[in-house]
Amino acid sequence: MAGLDWQGWLTIGVVLATLALLLWERFSPDKVLIGATVVLAGSGILGVRQALAGFWNPGVLTVAVLFVLVAALKSTGAIRWIGDWVLGRPRGEFAAQARLVAITSPLSAFVNNTPIVAMLTSAIEHWSRRSGVAPSKLLLPMNYATILGGMCTLVGTSTNLIVAGLVHQQPGMPALRMFDPLGVGAVAAVAGGIYLLTVGRWLLPLRRSALQQATETREYVVEMLVEDAGAMAGMTIGQAGLRGLAGSYLVELVRNGELHAAVSPEEALRGGDRLVFVGATDAVRELRRLSGLRPATEQLFKIDDAGGRRTLVEVVLSAYSPAIGKTLVEATFRSRYNAAVIAVARHGTRLHGKLGDVVLQVGDTLLMETDAKFLRRYGNRAEFLVSNEIDGAARVDRPRALVALGVVAAMIVANTVLGVDILLSAVAAAALVLLAGCVHVAELRRSLDLRLIVVIACSFALGAALDRSGVAALVAAHLMGWAGSDPFWTLVLVYVAAVAFTELVTNNAAAVLMFPIAVSAATQLGVQPMPFVIAIMMGASAGFITPIGYQTNLMVYGPGGYRFSDYVRVGLPLSLVVGVSVLLAIPRLWPF
Repeated sequence: MAGLDWQGWLTIGVVLATLALLLWERFSPDKVLIGATVVLAGSGILGVRQALAGFWNPGVLTVAVLFVLVAALKSTGAIRWIGDWVLGRPRGEFAAQARLVAITSPLSAFVNNTPIVAMLTSAIEHWSRRSGVAPSKLLLPMNYATILGGMCTLVGTSTNLIVAGLVHQQPGMPALRMFDPLGVGAVAAVAGGIYLLTVGRWLLPLRRSALQQATETREYVVEMLVEDAGAMAGMTIGQAGLRGLAGSYLVELVRNGELHAAVSPEEALRGGDRLVFVGATDAVRELRRLSGLRPATEQLFKIDDAGGRRTLVEVVLSAYSPAIGKTLVEATFRSRYNAAVIAVARHGTRLHGKLGDVVLQVGDTLLMETDAKFLRRYGNRAEFLVSNEIDGAARVDRPRALVALGVVAAMIVANTVLGVDILLSAVAAAALVLLAGCVHVAELRRSLDLRLIVVIACSFALGAALDRSGVAALVAAHLMGWAGSDPFWTLVLVYVAAVAFTELVTNNAAAVLMFPIAVSAATQLGVQPMPFVIAIMMGASAGFITPIGYQTNLMVYGPGGYRFSDYVRVGLPLSLVVGVSVLLAIPRLWPF
């Protein structure tokens, strides 16, 4: 460490501060990475062009263009179509697990795993309610299988595309092709799949999802009628004080048989209006003290009655949600989304008490009553990791869905058989789905995750700073010293470090941070760098042990009713199985 100058020490400080802020989650990842990039450019460690080089990196551009194809698959219903086909009609828990693992793993090699997990989560929840099999027995194996499948090709996960972009910028290294990761990725996918269907399935917990925990509503749902000549008739909801109750929360108003969700505080009450409140078990005592209301003699509200007028939607909050760190009231959730929250689940358990006082966190699952257009408006927004309509009818435009799937297949053929550059083939495919009307500009705007692009692009600045300041070479030298200058054991340390970074921060950041260290280690050892590059690809995607290790882990967290310990119990052995298989396969398929 004595050989580092002030630029090296500042780079280490920026990297450590970035990791700490990402773990703290007080600021969104895009703000943290932008701040780090500004410091590196402002201090002179990187020039402005070098600091911003990530924005025109081929890997980053390919990730951005693939959002168009993902939007087309979502818009046409092709993903939902695929989801129904994947699940099929299994006859039991093991059959469902086997079908999910066997189909989703190869499927996610060609379709980005994030939309697959989002749509299959909805299909699994629906099937679980009909079959009686707990979703916790299916969602985690499905999620892990998609991660494993994504390792097999460049387009399966953004991590592989980012590493391919880094390789493209490295002088003297050949460009990676679509199926270059396939050999090692397939070994990992097969070994992981066998584990999931044997030892892993016995480690899966039996948990109830947020919807299942909220189905029995009689304990906390109260219906009241506005008396015809009572004190509240003619008053607005705000004037009647129904928005500031201590123990309950107004969900909906039923008037003359018409249901009104997320009613405004300016809505005037009329005699005979039926008001539905959600809250603590003794909320009825508070409501009975209000003049002008009386308990309804019949409780008509059923939380799982989504097949009629009531539209129930389940969402999982992401780190980008403006509601994080606020209560529902502070976030003006009802007016912002025109949705009334019925239940909130966290860490696999439904929260009780007054919902308006709950401070929301990343990964919280919200069960909401809203209007039928909610998913059209907000379904693709970055603030929700998952947004599913409960028992919503499948909306598949078969002609456009076939066109979208055909274009994706053509892109893969062009890249693999014809040798077309992956960025060029992705741009051509995006243009075709736009011209064919498979996705509209408005839908594309909603689905394009600009924050993710910023995070990935700014991560490149950290990698470049590690390389230019000499930190990467110094870390590589230490790794070689610990490994006794043995290429294989250095490879092991590089892989383990990539997995550790992935579990702590994000897969893309892990890949970018470890890439210069891995290449520097290969250079100092005098061996081929590609074994280390493949190790970075696999290790940066192998985030199985924590919910934050991989984005899709967090997507199934709430819907499966999982707890943090569930990921450790099931994911840690999976990480060991995958790690051993990957490290044994790399030297054989990619010799030093």
